[in-house]
Amino acid sequence: MVKNSSVIPQEKKKGSVEFQVFSFTNKIQRLTSHFELHRKDYSSQIGLRKILGKRQRLLAYLSKKNRVRYKKLIDQLDIREPKTR
Repeated sequence: MVKNSSVIPQEKKKGSVEFQVFSFTNKIQRLTSHFELHRKDYSSQIGLRKILGKRQRLLAYLSKKNRVRYKKLIDQLDIREPKTR
């Protein structure tokens, strides 16, 4: 799903929003592929929902603080933009 796995270099600060969203996206992809074999792993599904929520909150924060970085990150990781109400 990620267009380029080396989108965010390792030497960049690991506390940055971009790095955290990148690592959450990797975890989400791993769990999604895990569910293809283990459909009834409900505890992992709860963990997936928590990770999705964390990523969503980080993306909302980044979109408020710096719209240009947000758009760039969304395009690089090929994430859909959340619907606005």
